[in-house]
Amino acid sequence: MIKAVAFDADDTLVDTKNAVTAALTAVVAQLNEPELTVELFREDAGEHWHRMAEHQAFDIRTAATRFTLARVGREAETEALVEFFFEVRFANSRPLHGAVEVLEKLRGDYKVGYATNGNSRSERCGLTGMFDFELYAVVDGVPKKPSELFYRRMHELAGVPAGEIVYVGDNYEHDVVGPKSLGMRAVWLNRSGAGIPGEVQPDAVIDNLMDLPRILAG
Repeated sequence: MIKAVAFDADDTLVDTKNAVTAALTAVVAQLNEPELTVELFREDAGEHWHRMAEHQAFDIRTAATRFTLARVGREAETEALVEFFFEVRFANSRPLHGAVEVLEKLRGDYKVGYATNGNSRSERCGLTGMFDFELYAVVDGVPKKPSELFYRRMHELAGVPAGEIVYVGDNYEHDVVGPKSLGMRAVWLNRSGAGIPGEVQPDAVIDNLMDLPRILAG
C-alpha cells in the first residue's frame, strides 16, 4: 500500500526553465554588454553546477555570475545582479500545468512531500501549504541527490516504511535510481519519451503529471 508521495521540484512541479530564462534575459538587458548573452550565462552556470555540485544552489549561481561578469570587468556588481536574478526568477516561478490539481487530488489519500536539490522553495513557487513535509538539500543539512543520505532523510520525514513511499521526478538518476536503491518506489516523469537510460526500472513512467493519480491508484 502506498502511504506517501514525494516530489522533485524543478521541472517536475515547478516551471524552472522558463523562470530562469526570464531572469537571465532581465540580467542581460540590465547589463547591456553585447558580449554577455543569455547563452554565455547558461554555459558558465552549467560549468559551475558541475564543479560545485555539493554546494547550495544560491552559492553556485553567485559564483557563476561572478565568473561571467569578470569577463568584462564587472564582477563588483555580482551581489546586486544575483539579487536581481532571484527577484525575477521567483516572480516567474509558477507550478507547471496540472501540478496544483494533482497535489490537491493526492492530499486526501496520501502524505505528500516536496524534496529537492534546488532553491525552489514551495512558498516562492505558488505551492504554499501543499505539503506534509519538505526537504531542501544542503540547506537542511543533508547532501544533494543522489546521496543516500538525502533519501534516508526523506524517508524519516515521511514517517512510513520505505516500500510505501513513491518518489516522482524528471531526472532518472536522482528520482528513480536513488530512491529505488533504498526500497522506495519511483515514478519517472519522462516528458520527452526517451528510453530508460539504465538498468534500474521505474515502477511507472508517465509523460503527463495529470496521469499520476490514476497510476498510484492502480
